[in-house]
Amino acid sequence: MNTKVWKVDKYVDNLENNPQVVDAANFLRDNEVVALPTETVYGLGGNAKSDTAVKKIFAAKGRPSDNPLIIHIAEKRQLSTFVEDIPEKAERLIEAFWPGPLTIIFKRKEGVLSETATAGLATVAVRIPDHPVALALLKSCGLPIAAPSANSSGKPSPTNADHVLDDLNGKIAGVIDGGATGIGVESTVVDCTEAIPVILRPGGVTKEQLESIVGEVQVDAALTDEAARPKAPGMKYRHYAPNAPLYMVSGTTKFLHRLVEEKRQEGLRVGVLTTKENAHLFEADVVLTCGKRAELETVAAALYDTLRKFNLEKVDVIYSEVFPNTGVGQAIMNRLQKAAGNKLITE
Repeated sequence: MNTKVWKVDKYVDNLENNPQVVDAANFLRDNEVVALPTETVYGLGGNAKSDTAVKKIFAAKGRPSDNPLIIHIAEKRQLSTFVEDIPEKAERLIEAFWPGPLTIIFKRKEGVLSETATAGLATVAVRIPDHPVALALLKSCGLPIAAPSANSSGKPSPTNADHVLDDLNGKIAGVIDGGATGIGVESTVVDCTEAIPVILRPGGVTKEQLESIVGEVQVDAALTDEAARPKAPGMKYRHYAPNAPLYMVSGTTKFLHRLVEEKRQEGLRVGVLTTKENAHLFEADVVLTCGKRAELETVAAALYDTLRKFNLEKVDVIYSEVFPNTGVGQAIMNRLQKAAGNKLITE
């Protein structure tokens, strides 16, 4: 398959009628899959009403079929066509965070969306992305679009079009190149089908921000307890992993140095993932920085790109510093834990 690339400037007016966007929208209406930029990561979009389109998403990614997809829409009014109701707390979260990096889980109506997209569940996950190109494409095609991250399943999510092509060139119909994404980690997923909302995946909207709007918000036990069964099926799979084994390290610089030297004495090429403040402290074959520790938003924005850079450096093992597990740090640590397969070395 020849993967088409449409370059679109997100700052141009009237994007909905941009010829490149219209062409990509036609592909979606023909049940092809198209990668598109959002404010979080690039998504791999397909018609959420079509089993044919959704199966192409799963096939291109190599994604397990019990892993439901997030449905992207352009306007809140579209919700009523495929959700049973909008709970009061969900209404408040929509008002506060849509468009934006928040996915809300609702009870779904039967017979509207592809059963493959919802993995046969009685619920559906929905968001409105806060990216001009994504919104223009959604409006132009007039469809709800199922869109997981546009990467091979298990690999770091893509934050620019080149990342998408590295994984999926020849496997999908096209990519809209709208430049680099902003937030860098996926949306927060919140289940609003019960009285107290539950975070199933931390992301671009923090627990603290959610609680400022609706009061108490719980966190799915599976996010902190490996033995617990995740409520979101996709959360049980390893994600975001670079090619080399990744280990999180909690300890002093001296401790991490010892780990590095042990592996180098075995003849291995060792990488260290750190921040700009700490880069000068480490000696390794490859030291890559991932934003500023004092500004965790910059770490989130650079995380996936940094993990992919280790692949280019052909390291044999990677050691990563850990981050505070609060605010956006919760999303960063969740992604690192998934990328490392929960491998943590403590001093």
